[in-house]
This record gives sequence, C-alpha cells and structure tokens, in this order.
Amino acid sequence: MGTLPTVSELLGTKGERTRARLLDVAIRRFAADGFRRTSVAAVAEEAGVTPAAVYAYFPGKEGLFEAAVDADAAALISEASEGIDDQDLVSGEVRLLPALVAGVEHHGLARRVLAGQESEVIDRLLAIPALMDLRHRLAEAIAAGQETGRVRADIDAKAIAVGLETVTLALLMARLKVSADSLDERRRGVEAIFRAVLQPPAGSEAGEAVLRPPRPA
Repeated sequence: MGTLPTVSELLGTKGERTRARLLDVAIRRFAADGFRRTSVAAVAEEAGVTPAAVYAYFPGKEGLFEAAVDADAAALISEASEGIDDQDLVSGEVRLLPALVAGVEHHGLARRVLAGQESEVIDRLLAIPALMDLRHRLAEAIAAGQETGRVRADIDAKAIAVGLETVTLALLMARLKVSADSLDERRRGVEAIFRAVLQPPAGSEAGEAVLRPPRPA
C-alpha cells in the first residue's frame, strides 16, 4: 500500500505539490541519515521524480537541505506558537519557550541540527527564514508592548529580539545534551531572564501603566 499524501501535497499547483513532496521526503531522509549520507538521487526516487527534477526546485543538495531544515523548524515554531498571540510573547507567563523545548522531540531534522550533528552547515542555518521570522515577530511584539507600557521602554526591541532568540536556541541545544532535571532548572532561569528583561520594574511609571485599566476612547 502506498503512502497517503500529506495535506501540503493535496493543495496548490502540481509544481507546489511536487516541491512539498520533495521536502517531506528530504526532512525524513536528512533527519535519519544526515546531510553527508543522504543523496539527491535517493530523495528523488522516494518522491517519485528524477534527480534532475529536484534541481528545478532547489539549488543543489545544500539548497535542498537548507529548505528542509527551514520547513521542519517552521513547523516546530508554528506548532509551539499555537494559541500564543504576540502579546503572550512578552507577558509574564513565558509560554513559547517551554512549548519549543517540548516540541523539538518530534521534529527529527531540527533536533539533529540543534544537537550539533550538522556542524559543517550550522552557520548558514542560523539565517533560515523560520528563525528570521521568529526574530521579527519577537521584535514587533516587544515594540508593541513598549507602546502600551507592558514592556520596559529602555530597551532596543530588535537587539533584545536577537538576544532572546539566541538564548532560546541555546536552551533548545541544551535540551538535547543534559538531563531533564537539570534542564528544568535552566529553563526556569531563562524564563526569569525573559521576565526581568521585558517587564517594567514594579512601581515604575511603565509598570503602573500595566496595572491601570485602559483609558476610555
């Protein structure tokens, strides 16, 4: 019995379905065997296309790998972000971070990269669109929080977004290398940093603005 098509394959044009199918296969193959041991020919064969067809969608094996990592990372972030709006990102209750830590277990390729098993390409992967989108979303959420007084005004939104993204990546990498008990302690520490960096000090003008009800329009 053949494999049932994914939702992504059922949507879009024929070319979009082919590209989605190639990514689905590439994510599984690269997660299981790594960049070096996975060939374009093997991905093409499982996806039901010729190797030449792969190059119509991706600029070589490196391009296919980067697109696969981006797709798996984007899926991880999307799943972890479900039900979390931009205001939640900068609230006192840190929800996205533990959701990412829990979710990485189910995304084999993202897990492989974060575990340091693809060290040759890690520098390029730090600039994949999924991470850039998360950084941009964090920066916008911080800036919006500053306008409403929910976030301290004396920080640079873009710089702090880069820092929070970096700390999050570090914790995800640690998730794959240390014991669960040790990780829980470190996660709580990182969450405390998030709150300390973002929230206005108690009693400050900005902090009081958070507690005051909004003015009537």
